[in-house]
Amino acid sequence: MNQEYSLINSIVKVGSVRDYIQLTKPRLTLLVIMSSVVVYIWALTDAANFVNVFLLGLGGFMVAGSANALNQIIEREHDKNMHRTKERPLAADRLSPMPAFIFAAILAIIGGAILWFVFNPLTALLALFSLVMYAVIYTPLKRISNLAVFVGAIPGAVPPLLGYLAATGTFTTAAWFLFCVQFLWQFPHFWAIAWKLDEDYKRAGFNLLPSGYKDKKSAFQILLYSFSLIPISFMPLWLNFGGNILVVSLLLMGIMMFVLSVAHYKQLASKTALRVMFASFIYLPVVLAGLLLDKFL
Repeated sequence: MNQEYSLINSIVKVGSVRDYIQLTKPRLTLLVIMSSVVVYIWALTDAANFVNVFLLGLGGFMVAGSANALNQIIEREHDKNMHRTKERPLAADRLSPMPAFIFAAILAIIGGAILWFVFNPLTALLALFSLVMYAVIYTPLKRISNLAVFVGAIPGAVPPLLGYLAATGTFTTAAWFLFCVQFLWQFPHFWAIAWKLDEDYKRAGFNLLPSGYKDKKSAFQILLYSFSLIPISFMPLWLNFGGNILVVSLLLMGIMMFVLSVAHYKQLASKTALRVMFASFIYLPVVLAGLLLDKFL
């Protein structure tokens, strides 16, 4: 049996369980799916069913994991040139593209089926639309234009819509507001990462900063989108949904992002970009916590 496996692996590298887990980018995927699950619980008029919450998270994780796996298949040669990604399963040649693609297809089919049959067809279709936009449009566009960041922000902001659609079967102003928050949040988040890793990205042929350089123009775009998170904080009051806890959470996190972005604009340093990046990691969990606290307190 071991000899047969070694023979197969010498022809088509099938990798290990850990390699397949790595393909899904589990930490990133869990962060993304968190917003779907929280918005689902928030949007329900009745008490949340634990099984449905789990299945939404599972279905969403599988579709998002499939998109991440396809991303790594497409970028495997470029990943070899980056310190951050050269040990990924495909880049490190521990796994061949075909088994990785089969794994991605299985995840997409099963995840889509869960969302379709447990919730509703629109939820599944939206998730699969997000997968296609991320893997087929955003991923190859990264090497062509820094506009890829704007394209990638659309599937990146879909999870709140998924959660809302799974709970209600429709979209409302509240759903689109949450989409807008996550859409705008991604620009300072991603550009702060791109600033910190600019040299590494350029080794792989990716030029993702707004101006193409670590300069005032790029820093101003980070500052501008961080600032946009402040006025949008008051929209739940104007649109008659949510409460004070959500508004305060949005406002405080928006101010934090803006203040750190101003410091980055002044200094243009990797350490200030890192602070913006870490602040962006805090932003979403705090806002989502505010959303839930508003519902249950």
